[in-house]
Amino acid sequence: DGMLDGIAAMQKFVKIAVTEPEVSKVPFMLDASKFEIVMAGLKWCQGKCIVNSISLKVGEELFKEQATLLKKHGCAVVVMAFDEEGQAATEDEKVRICKRSYDILVNEVRFPPEDIIFDPNVLTIGTGMEEHANYGVDFIKATKTIKEQCPYVKISGGISNLSFGFRGVMKIRESIHSVFLQHAILESGMDVGIVNAHEMIAYSDLEEDMKLLCENLVFNKTPDATDDMLERTSYERACIDARKKGLPMPRKPRGNLPNLPRLQFDYDRVEPILAAEPPLPTSEAARNHVPNSYLNSKLTHEKIAAIRAKATLLTKPKLDYAQEKGTYPESFPHFVRGRDSLREYIASLFTSRIAIYDGAMGTMIQNYAKRNRLEEEEYRGERFVDWKCNMKGNNDQLSITQPHIISGIYKEYLEVGGSDLIGTNTFSSTTIAMADYEMEDYVYELNYEGARLAREACDEVTAKDPSKPRFVVGAIGPTNRTGSISPSVEDPAARNVTFDELVEAYFEQIVALMDGGADILMVETIFDTLNAKAALYAVGEYLDFTGLDIPVFVSGTLVDQSGRTLSGQTGEAFYASIRHSKPMCVGLNCALGAKHMTPFVEKLANCVECFLHVYSNAGLPNAMGGYDETPDDMAEQNKVFFENGWLNMVGGCCGSTPPHIKAIREMSESYKPRKLPDIGRPKMWLSGLEDLIVDDVHNHLGLPFLNVGERCNISGSIRFKKLMMAGDYGTAMDIAKKQVEDGAHVIDINVDDGMLDGI
Repeated sequence: DGMLDGIAAMQKFVKIAVTEPEVSKVPFMLDASKFEIVMAGLKWCQGKCIVNSISLKVGEELFKEQATLLKKHGCAVVVMAFDEEGQAATEDEKVRICKRSYDILVNEVRFPPEDIIFDPNVLTIGTGMEEHANYGVDFIKATKTIKEQCPYVKISGGISNLSFGFRGVMKIRESIHSVFLQHAILESGMDVGIVNAHEMIAYSDLEEDMKLLCENLVFNKTPDATDDMLERTSYERACIDARKKGLPMPRKPRGNLPNLPRLQFDYDRVEPILAAEPPLPTSEAARNHVPNSYLNSKLTHEKIAAIRAKATLLTKPKLDYAQEKGTYPESFPHFVRGRDSLREYIASLFTSRIAIYDGAMGTMIQNYAKRNRLEEEEYRGERFVDWKCNMKGNNDQLSITQPHIISGIYKEYLEVGGSDLIGTNTFSSTTIAMADYEMEDYVYELNYEGARLAREACDEVTAKDPSKPRFVVGAIGPTNRTGSISPSVEDPAARNVTFDELVEAYFEQIVALMDGGADILMVETIFDTLNAKAALYAVGEYLDFTGLDIPVFVSGTLVDQSGRTLSGQTGEAFYASIRHSKPMCVGLNCALGAKHMTPFVEKLANCVECFLHVYSNAGLPNAMGGYDETPDDMAEQNKVFFENGWLNMVGGCCGSTPPHIKAIREMSESYKPRKLPDIGRPKMWLSGLEDLIVDDVHNHLGLPFLNVGERCNISGSIRFKKLMMAGDYGTAMDIAKKQVEDGAHVIDINVDDGMLDGI
């Protein structure tokens, strides 16, 4: 809107919306004509949302750039049927532009086809102009052809455009929409539409004479179709005027409408096939299982070089960890860095037995402090004896000042616990978290040393038994700030960190972890999925800059028995939000003991397409903040996961120790790992606070159709526009709530106006 600051408005509306459970439980569609406004909103969405829109109107190169950026954010995208020549109006033009866009997105950008929504342009009919008369039927015919030629895509449209010539008489407009949607959905496979769900009319509820008028108009069946509808419109308007002094007549009850079948295409009938490995990232290295060279000194991208240049290390760091190809035998279970694909190795390991992760670092440091002196002086060491603030409690710092403690803990988990993989002592090693100790400048060193010590411990233990290689997992924690939650009770739009700041902090951590010898990257203890998306975006940037294939694990934290993260997402919504990053393994850790995690692990086991892990706490904390489960207790609580075949990797979190891991490992040895789910047709999987599989949706009329609520759109609602112009975001939020209550599956947010800062 020309009177609104679109960027500021989008950011503020989204930041408030994500704090409203009744709104944010559904995914968002971020809608703007300016790409920068969409991006501004996208960086505040923890869920997987839809971006509306991009098109070839901007030229092929910019189109690919925008699509690549959206792919990195993991969102679905609406692609308008525009090209460099303009808008597609006829059936042939709609098909041609959509097919060209599809080929570029899928074959060049490698955008997931199931996350593409084409909008072939719903244009206005009933204008009296002959060239407009076929707009409705052209859209319907084009929809089916596009679905046939572009497997797995969705088709959407702004339905209100169709009847714009009949504005002011809602009954007429919604009757036209009903007929249009009935045919477009059930006969041509249209899936999505921006609608006012509350006003929608079921096809079966249409009066027979109204239905005939609409059929004639939509399909241009008779020369008089527009005149006939105009006559009926005059009648309906007269009825409205006659009732103004009385109460409005109630709508005829719909009753319980059965779900109607979705139109099936050939690609919908493909039989599922067995999965040999988790879904692959789109990079050439990942798709071809190219081994990581472990020659980090050859990684010279300017952003990586800049981070290394400001490192505080006192000596020149070792960056290369490749081994001689003949170090160990070539066949599984042996592994040689630089020779073998770690992706292939993990796939073999996780499908042959339940792999073992380590346990709690903090608990082991606390246990050490019970037997040995570990006070402020020891935390400072010689290096930081004159530091300007207290350092006790900064456990990550011990990798620098007391490396023997951290190395000893690593080795205990490897030798006593029998861990196949150990996490680095870097949970808080970001510039954001280290600000508490004024140690932002030391972040590279903290991560490098944490990873280096783990690398040395793993290599030492592997050398004793090369048939059981051990691997370093670079631990990337959540930071102490959240992108989705306001720190201010008075201002729900306030944030103390931005998406870009999180990405920058995580990228520095990732560079140092890999330079220190990490094999795998783990984004863990996710209580706010937006933070995790920033971390995964940073991982994606690192992989793009280096061309490497680094397996990525992701671990969420459900904070209580509600089964939701601190930012409100269910486990399934959390997974839907991050699955675009193609993690090899996803799971849950922290907050709960294994017993309390059980129902949520089962739900994830039924939906995740990759490997699954759990590393739970040793029960719930007692009154003193400690954990009471013994190793045998914890192993018994984890047994349900093994019996049901839910896991591929298991470990421990708060309260767990090497004896706990040993007991869990011994318990797991009698059970088989989780089988990867079969590979079926791809589906669009969105999320707000809850997940939503678009291909399985039926709306309140029983149609296989996604209702996109249109009233949070400046061009679709005068009331919403006035509220946004006035800065009344609270009342604007009520409109969003009403859309969800009335049956919207997705909320369309559009603040396009020349007088408004859209971002």
